[in-house]
Amino acid sequence: MERGRAVAVAVAVAGLVWVAATVAAEPLPQYYNAIFSFGDSFSDTGNFVIINSGKLPNMPKFPPPYARCSNGRLVIDFLAEAFGLPLLPPSANKGTNFSQGANFAVMGATALDLKYFKDNNVWSIPPFNTSMSVQLQWFDEVKQTVCSSPQECREFFSKALFVFGEFGGNDYSFAWKADWSLEKVKTMVPRVVASMVGGIERLLDEGARHVVVPGNLPAGCIPITLTMYASDDRSEYDPRTGCLKKYNSVALYHNAMLRIALDQLQRRRPDSRIVYADYYTPYIQFARTPHLYGYKRGALRACCGGGGPYNYNMSASCGLPGATTCEDPDAHVSWDGIHLTEAPYRFIANTWIRGPYAHPPLASVVRDDMVY
Repeated sequence: MERGRAVAVAVAVAGLVWVAATVAAEPLPQYYNAIFSFGDSFSDTGNFVIINSGKLPNMPKFPPPYARCSNGRLVIDFLAEAFGLPLLPPSANKGTNFSQGANFAVMGATALDLKYFKDNNVWSIPPFNTSMSVQLQWFDEVKQTVCSSPQECREFFSKALFVFGEFGGNDYSFAWKADWSLEKVKTMVPRVVASMVGGIERLLDEGARHVVVPGNLPAGCIPITLTMYASDDRSEYDPRTGCLKKYNSVALYHNAMLRIALDQLQRRRPDSRIVYADYYTPYIQFARTPHLYGYKRGALRACCGGGGPYNYNMSASCGLPGATTCEDPDAHVSWDGIHLTEAPYRFIANTWIRGPYAHPPLASVVRDDMVY
């Protein structure tokens, strides 16, 4: 009886979150003058394609909008729209006007420099360096085009929104591919988190005041992980979601360490507002009760792919010959076996803006700052 009541309460709460995240809300104040975004493929709006144009064989073709790993807009796009700003141009598109922001995120980017992986005999890394520190170098280059003095830059960045991540997911993925044990992968987490905090502090030193820091997604729920590391041992799977527990445990550890580090950073820098943005919890909710959120095809099967139990096939991945696309992307959480469709990105963006999956929600940060 108690368990049934708990389930009913959980479903009711999830329903309220879904309603809160999808209903029309009051327009947000036109507070930010620009958005600057760093990260990997979950927020890349074209850098990977521009950087690697003509360099890689069998370059996947991306559906509109240009060069996103989804069937539509990403969280960063919805954040820009919510605050009345244009979609962020990729920083690799030289000659662009970046006065309202720029996106430095690149598919495959890591929090740690590639030297770390080479030094540790991990060779599944990409053949180009787009790590966090490199993206910060690109930011320095763009900075010279939007402000002309340290004081002018500080004033400009104080009214900009910085989105720093997701970072870490690729770092751990490359280690898994190198057959690292769970214990060994977890030894990376403090280093990854420390690297991220160092990057955030660098932005704060430039004058940034509002920084959103996304955590990791539950890697054990993503079709590529479920396909590559499938197990005959059912105890390795979470019975509530069908996700692989080992890979989710690293994401949970990363997110816990990151939140502690961000809390400490917030205390050291009380003039800033640092927001932890949660990817993990909404994705787990999608996996537990997909139909409650409108995902009739569940959370673990890709819309675009080349077959198999999760519709993910490395030899026929989305955008390559042999892959097919479903007719109803909005009924799926996963777009290509790695990234999400537009529908969950929209949902997650709304929960970061108004709650409950950002701490504190962006809307409250802006209103508090305007009052202050």
